Amino acid sequence: MKISVIIPVYNGGASFYRCLSRLAEAVPQPTEIIVVADGDTDGSSELAKQFGARVFRLPVSQGPAKARNIGARAATGDILFFVDADVEIAPDTIDQVARIFDSEPDIAAMIGSYDDKPGAANFLSQYRNLFHHYTHQTASEEASTFWGACGAIRRDIFLKMGGFDENYRYPSVEDIELGYRLKKAGYKIRLCKTVQVKHLKRWGAVSMLKADFFYRALPWTELIMRDRNPMNDLNLKVESRISVMLAYGVALAGMISAWWWGAGAIAAVLALLLLALNAPVYRFFYHKRGKKFALKTIPWHWLYYLYSGLAFVIGTVHHLFYQSRVREVTPSLAKKYRLGSRGT
Repeated sequence: MKISVIIPVYNGGASFYRCLSRLAEAVPQPTEIIVVADGDTDGSSELAKQFGARVFRLPVSQGPAKARNIGARAATGDILFFVDADVEIAPDTIDQVARIFDSEPDIAAMIGSYDDKPGAANFLSQYRNLFHHYTHQTASEEASTFWGACGAIRRDIFLKMGGFDENYRYPSVEDIELGYRLKKAGYKIRLCKTVQVKHLKRWGAVSMLKADFFYRALPWTELIMRDRNPMNDLNLKVESRISVMLAYGVALAGMISAWWWGAGAIAAVLALLLLALNAPVYRFFYHKRGKKFALKTIPWHWLYYLYSGLAFVIGTVHHLFYQSRVREVTPSLAKKYRLGSRGT
């Protein structure tokens, strides 16, 4: 099948070079590689040309959703394969994607996952990318969302659905939102766990918390509220929701223990329950990186539950407030419009 690889890039640097280098080693080669340079200032667009890519350059950054849509409209392939600029594909990834769509004509899209060997060596990069790998590898193969870092979709269906929502001006949940619309329209998305790519991004504490809270958890909550779709998959499994409640129980009981000794015992019991519930992921970290690494992930994992829960509350309150304001304003606007109509 004809496959068009589409890569949005903003100042991709060394990671983008590695991304293009791995694509050049793919067997077979894709039909075309389309790079949309989203207001780059570091020469990423020129680098892409050196690798033989078709390049579209935006004078100012407008976000990956817009960039991907531009690439999709220019593509000639039957399949649009979206890859992030900080991702390395495997030599056989293009072949895998082609075989999946050829053998499963009923699927509209497919997504892969990160591999278990992240490119950056620091602890937070290893922890975050391994956790992402674990989440996808233990998820349902009947996927509920799309994924822009390693996701392919039939071009005709993508265009029919209107592509990515360009209101997302930053890397956010534009891919998840597209997946929600695909599922709502009755299309099938397959999570293919053997299609794995290497993530090269280096995460720090600030960048990770900012991305998770503001660009993922908050807008994802808005999507859940909008579509009334609290799916039991990926980060939204029942175990994760219970873990959020347990994490807040541990934190609250721990604070109360300064005044009441019994709260300390409650905090300990809740902590043991939280550990037991999440034992599979800690065993995964242990097998991949050893005991010290696994123990180090626990406080970060619990912090993840705390700020995810906070984002869900804030996003829900914002959504309900916005809906109430719409209900208040709409009748008054309608009344004003009817009066104006009679006046004319």
